[in-house]
Amino acid sequence: MTPSSRLLLRSASRSAVVAAFTMALAGFAPSVMAQGVIAPPPGDQPIAPQVPPALTAPPTPPPAASGQPRMVGPASVADLAERLSNAVVNISTSQKVDGAEASPGPAVPKLEAPQGSPLQDFFNDLLQGGGDNDAQRVQSLGSGFVIDPSGIVVTNNHVIADADEITVNFADGTKLDAKIVGIDPKTDLAVLKVEPKVPLSSVAFGDSDKVRIGDWVMAIGNPFGLGGTVTVGIVSARGRNINAGPYDNFIQTDAAINRGNSGGPLFDMYGNVVGINTAIISPTGGSIGIGFSIPSLLAQNVVSQLREYGEMRRGWLGLRLQAVTDDIAEGLGLPSARGALVAGIVPKGPSDNGEIKVGDVVTRFDGRDVATSRDLPRIVAETPVGKAVEIGILRKTAVDRPIETVNVQITLGRLEDSDKEVASAEQKPGDAPAAQAAPMPDAATLGMRFSDMTPELKTRYELADELSGVVVTDVAPESAAADKGIEAGAVVKEIAQEPVTTADDAKAKLTKLRADGRRNALMLMADKAGDLRFVVVPID
Repeated sequence: MTPSSRLLLRSASRSAVVAAFTMALAGFAPSVMAQGVIAPPPGDQPIAPQVPPALTAPPTPPPAASGQPRMVGPASVADLAERLSNAVVNISTSQKVDGAEASPGPAVPKLEAPQGSPLQDFFNDLLQGGGDNDAQRVQSLGSGFVIDPSGIVVTNNHVIADADEITVNFADGTKLDAKIVGIDPKTDLAVLKVEPKVPLSSVAFGDSDKVRIGDWVMAIGNPFGLGGTVTVGIVSARGRNINAGPYDNFIQTDAAINRGNSGGPLFDMYGNVVGINTAIISPTGGSIGIGFSIPSLLAQNVVSQLREYGEMRRGWLGLRLQAVTDDIAEGLGLPSARGALVAGIVPKGPSDNGEIKVGDVVTRFDGRDVATSRDLPRIVAETPVGKAVEIGILRKTAVDRPIETVNVQITLGRLEDSDKEVASAEQKPGDAPAAQAAPMPDAATLGMRFSDMTPELKTRYELADELSGVVVTDVAPESAAADKGIEAGAVVKEIAQEPVTTADDAKAKLTKLRADGRRNALMLMADKAGDLRFVVVPID
């Protein structure tokens, strides 16, 4: 497969710069333009100016043939587009970068004139952007929309990221400098402020939860610098996770979205903003009918906080979560593989009060259903800090007891975005020193050899001092445990939701599960740092 045929996730806008020295040699002035983007008109002309709707007259329809309708096909969206276009803006940014960073393609060979020739200064100015420490201006184009007549504009964070200058271009040709009110990289949203002389046309957020697959939607934006472009399509899917951030919940649409559409609105047929166009999947960089928009309900909460505080203040529950797989659901006796499994509780966090326990499955939060482990962090983050919420959980206290439904109340803390927390969350266990050769484990322990916790084993596997449980010292290749990713140095905390403290306990519990005819063993494992996860190991 060639690189051009690979399916790549691309942002719907791209910053690039090209030093057009060949045009300068041909007698043209040097220009800088975004790669794959039509260059803006020279001088003070607006980027792809649009004639104000008030100055245009609707075309006179041709006379209808006898007995025939004047128009056939889908209903026109012209009235809707005309009403909304003035609130959609083009956003242009510029940034000074080093020449090496600005060049998107192969290095350009240095042009040299004969020694002492004045042309050498011309070549230097051309290739180095006029000197200035070899710096160049990178220009980027994107979209946005006005949500407040006083001059509040919403766009994507990646449209204005690292920009030195931000200019908002309106459909009537007006250009206004913008200041950043607040940004949220986790949802890729930004709020800007301009100072208009008169109130601006604005649009309102709608309810993205009411949008159904198959509903018609309309995108207006600035693809490739062509401002005021209107495209229409349908909602293709909802709740898409494209691994763009921790709170992915995108609306997928086949309305054409290209580079430059980023930050533009996705309207329903009532003229409400139900999404913010953010990304596309494409092998070429152009639209192939797979675009993604941030749902308006998520965006509305972020925009509101950015306007009020200039930053995000997200709720925090203080739980480490794990997906509920079919195997885990069977091991816990759950009716279905739904909810978020509690694999750990952050010490001194909001949930460290004994109400929630490791092994609980969260199914409802503050009156909202929790379908998967990815839903819960997003719902919690959208909840105000300090709010006391009711949480519905499923709990099984022992392997021979039925599932209990329990409701608890937790007061949310605030999620702090510190480098220390991020580093802790992303810490990966290192390779443990190889254990000394030992006889291979037997089938009764599912391919694992156990040992009681000792200071020597803590040193060998770099285990945390406070960690307790049973240490896995050997795993047979191609065993059930090896297939589940269990390695020497892992610590077993529970088997079938019952604590184990010695190697004999662990072996006895696994033997009993086999004798009882159980097909799987649900095990709570800890890594060297003490982070927990549930593992379901098949019993041969």
